[in-house]
Amino acid sequence: MPYFNCTQEIGKPDLVPEEFHGSKSQAGVVPSTSTAAGISSSRVADNRGESSSSETYKSNYAKLPDYLRSCLDYSSIVSNRYPVEIGKLVRLLLAEGLIQDKPGDIMEDVAANVVKELIDLGMLQEVDDGTEVKVPASYLQLSIVKLEKQDFVSKTANSPVRLAIRDDGRDIFPNVEGRLVRSLFIITAKRRHDSFGSTGCLSRAYMGNVCGMRFLLVLDLDGKIAYLPDEVGDLIHLRYLGLANSDLDELPRTLGNLQKLLTLDIRMCGNLRKLPIEVLHIQQLRHLLMSKTFDDGEIRVPEGIGKLVNLHTLSGIYGGDGIARELSALTQIKDLGVKRVSEDHASELFAEIKKMESLASLSLEAERCFLEETNFTLFPELDAFSPPPLLQEFYLHGGLIEIPMWLASMENLTRLTLSFSYLWENPTSVLQLLPKLKHLNLWEAYRAKHIGKEFCNAGGFPALETLTIASEFLVEWTEIATGAFPSLRSLRFRCCLSLIFLPEGLQNISTLQELYLDSMHPDLARRLKGEENYKIKHIPMLKFRSAF
Repeated sequence: MPYFNCTQEIGKPDLVPEEFHGSKSQAGVVPSTSTAAGISSSRVADNRGESSSSETYKSNYAKLPDYLRSCLDYSSIVSNRYPVEIGKLVRLLLAEGLIQDKPGDIMEDVAANVVKELIDLGMLQEVDDGTEVKVPASYLQLSIVKLEKQDFVSKTANSPVRLAIRDDGRDIFPNVEGRLVRSLFIITAKRRHDSFGSTGCLSRAYMGNVCGMRFLLVLDLDGKIAYLPDEVGDLIHLRYLGLANSDLDELPRTLGNLQKLLTLDIRMCGNLRKLPIEVLHIQQLRHLLMSKTFDDGEIRVPEGIGKLVNLHTLSGIYGGDGIARELSALTQIKDLGVKRVSEDHASELFAEIKKMESLASLSLEAERCFLEETNFTLFPELDAFSPPPLLQEFYLHGGLIEIPMWLASMENLTRLTLSFSYLWENPTSVLQLLPKLKHLNLWEAYRAKHIGKEFCNAGGFPALETLTIASEFLVEWTEIATGAFPSLRSLRFRCCLSLIFLPEGLQNISTLQELYLDSMHPDLARRLKGEENYKIKHIPMLKFRSAF
């Protein structure tokens, strides 16, 4: 049975209908093998802009097995306008029932493998540092078929509908009477910077209409809303509730009625500081996301959060209030994010984290970590900490006196962020030896004004694909050693206002596909346009922005 998608366009009262006819069933069946037989494994659209004929696209699309085609079609919906975070796509695929639950398999791993399969086939493209994906235009055209309004009305009589609303600020809810809406995606006018004089906030009446759609599986609201009504508890089929950027200051106690909920995403809810105790009733909850960045406040969770034993993701929690004791019961956690780590509880917290053998992603943020360089907090008790052995992603936000020695032993690490570390010593002397590190983000991590060949020796960072440097101190990168960064494809400088020299040897990194300079000094801009253009002319994608 096909799914239908309809979109309320800006300034238009009617829905724009689309049919996703590639999927033969609502739930994808995942075979024992992960290989899509008969499909070219080479990417049909890579960073160099290579493309195949339309017949190749059609052939590859037609050969897709049902489970891959249904996931590709769905990805076309959620990334139609903007790239989608891979983790979010995985959670949505689970909520929609597009990934079959098999005994002994972790559903998130199966969904992530499906996404990886589509990436390997070139049907999903990784964006920036590989945390987001989008569907290439050629496959987007194959997935989405425009329908005339009369055809849409007749075809959707007994078919499920996914509804995407790009709000224009007029607070008018579309007429969906008689349609079985199973998924609702709303981007508010304020998030779209297009409010036409309104507050850009969804009203109580509007939210009342939303909560009247009793058969919703997915409700994803991106942007400010006046409040979340108690009636949200009537959406008993709901598996995914996204309230990112909503600025809510409280959640209704009726959330406890949502017994089928798998994901609750309340990141960037700037005024929300605690969860209602009724959340503990949602025993099937697998993903509780409560914070996104260091300028997004922590959430106090109720005592007893350890009862939610099915949790795989828990982010944005306050490090105190005895949370360490609760973590001992959460044996399935793979993604953990803790904020405001301080001396009061650090040793107990780190002791529990060391025991979490399934942990794949960890974010630790020191108290007051992101204040200016003269007023920041050192990370407590880090010398005594050692990370779980399977950890692949590590985000460390806070002041460091020196690089922790145990970082050198993290052989499975693929992604690392050090922010507001303000180190005096070069962190890459250790980091460049990590064999699997693909993505490195150094945000105010190193105080050096000048860096040279020592930043990466020949053969250093063997797997690194993306490097991001943000530094108020950096003035000059003098030289890159021959043979350094053998896999680098993206180099980004963010907020490097004093940087006036890019390194000699940059021209020798043949793998480099993108150079991004945010807030570029005018002297650097002049050199790169003139006498030092030879350093960058081989790079296909250049993105520059002047600071002055």
